[in-house]
Amino acid sequence: MQTCLGLYIEDHIIKYAKISKDNTNVKVDSFGIKFYDAMALDKAIEQVISETYSYNVPIYTNLVEESYNYFYLFSLLNKKDLDNVINTEFESLCYDKGINKDVFETRYVLVENPEDKEKIKAIHVSANKANLIKCNNNEVEKIGAKIRGISPVGISIANLLSFDEKENCLVVNIEDKTTVTTVLNGKVFDIQTFQEGSEEILSKINVKENSYSKAYEICKNSTIYTNEGKDLQYEENDYLDDIMPTLFTIVGNVRKIISTSLQKIDKVYISGTASVINNIDIYFQEYLTDAKCEILKPYFLDKIVTKINLKDYIEVNSAIGLALQGTGEGIKTMNFKKKTFKDDLSAVLSMDVGSRNKSGKSGKSGSSKIKMPSIDLSLKGELTPLERNLIRTSVGLVLLVSVYGGFTVYLDSQMNEKIQEIATRRAQITQQISLVNNDKTSIDENEKKYDTMITRLENLNKQNSDTARLKNAIPNLLNQIMFAIPKQVQITSIQNTTSTHVVINVQSEKYDQLGLFQAALKNQGILINVTSDLGQKQSTTSLSKTTIEGDLP
Repeated sequence: MQTCLGLYIEDHIIKYAKISKDNTNVKVDSFGIKFYDAMALDKAIEQVISETYSYNVPIYTNLVEESYNYFYLFSLLNKKDLDNVINTEFESLCYDKGINKDVFETRYVLVENPEDKEKIKAIHVSANKANLIKCNNNEVEKIGAKIRGISPVGISIANLLSFDEKENCLVVNIEDKTTVTTVLNGKVFDIQTFQEGSEEILSKINVKENSYSKAYEICKNSTIYTNEGKDLQYEENDYLDDIMPTLFTIVGNVRKIISTSLQKIDKVYISGTASVINNIDIYFQEYLTDAKCEILKPYFLDKIVTKINLKDYIEVNSAIGLALQGTGEGIKTMNFKKKTFKDDLSAVLSMDVGSRNKSGKSGKSGSSKIKMPSIDLSLKGELTPLERNLIRTSVGLVLLVSVYGGFTVYLDSQMNEKIQEIATRRAQITQQISLVNNDKTSIDENEKKYDTMITRLENLNKQNSDTARLKNAIPNLLNQIMFAIPKQVQITSIQNTTSTHVVINVQSEKYDQLGLFQAALKNQGILINVTSDLGQKQSTTSLSKTTIEGDLP
């Protein structure tokens, strides 16, 4: 049977639950809430471990100040390529924010993307290594207890759901901050966190009562009333003004998540400290009409026959979720506690103790026992061959372990130095690449400016050239026409309609003279592209008129 103690720790409050699991049967051995505003955190944790008899029980606790990021990757990539791409994406994200990625401990899990079957979604969780060292989890080890796991509660809270029927749902866990976990088709798909949560509510009430435990009890005894399921009516309670604004903001955030989701959300489960407020599920239902809202009840409670109020279990949901994580449920890769040799040894010893206890019970029932040969390890008298061999083997093992340990420490030190050197070198190269990119951007911008200036200069030169060329063009044209025009042709008008286009209206008593004039303009190169109309003969006079057009050469 697997046993685990879940500790959900936040400012002023510890929620705990000790779980025993045998195959599919889950039992809550003990649970509760401890306030440590009047005592040190380590003392409060020691009380919890003492009261639950958990000194030799593995402990799972919550991650602190974690961040969630999401990367979309091609599903055909192999495991190694996925690791490289995700690490590169996170490194790029840190670079954009101006932070060092090496200060973070990271984990990720891959989930199917229902919106694009060719891609998969990576839920990437990161936590500052300094927070992992200094966070409340360290207080547990100070008193000699065994930490086996540190997991984000946004992941572990989904362990309380029953996935017998696939459904799309949200788990709104209103603890010190609010975590909204989206579960699609029975799998965690998205986690969003909001600053508004129970801490905001309890802090306001604590200002009035000067006690977090009393503030918690006030929340637990507060009720939101409804009028025939339509209009919300509030009980005359001085503390509802401290509670309702925060709940209203949380409901608004949940509505946004539902409205922007491409998948239909069937249910909204409410959990956490704020779930103890009476009728909070009805309050959520008033605003979230497209989904069914209910309090999150651990899936195994229906199988447990107990006289304890289910509400007492529900208020420690976060601790229960962490404990279930420690018994093998949920996403196993989301453990931020690095496994050490001591952890492996403890696990082996725990299994050995369990097997001994079982064998001990069977021995008392009268079964045959195997008698081991007795060995006298006293130093008195002459050593037997067996004792000599044991001593030699022991000394050899000690020397082997010492050499192996020293060599391991040396290699570990060298590897850490190389890793640090690589990280520093990579940061320098990344910085140089950034500078090169900035220089390239500047050069491209200057090149565009120079191209624009060159184009303007070319246009200006062309205009000046055209102006200089056309300056004497008209006088030259008139001079050439004077020598080329037949004596019997009269020019009635000359127009320079555009920069180079000329329109000449002429008349003559003889129609053929007009043709001769047009031919002279064309053959002598006075105008190019010379054209004319068919001409008209005046009825009142004997004159023929025509219009000749052409361009200056």
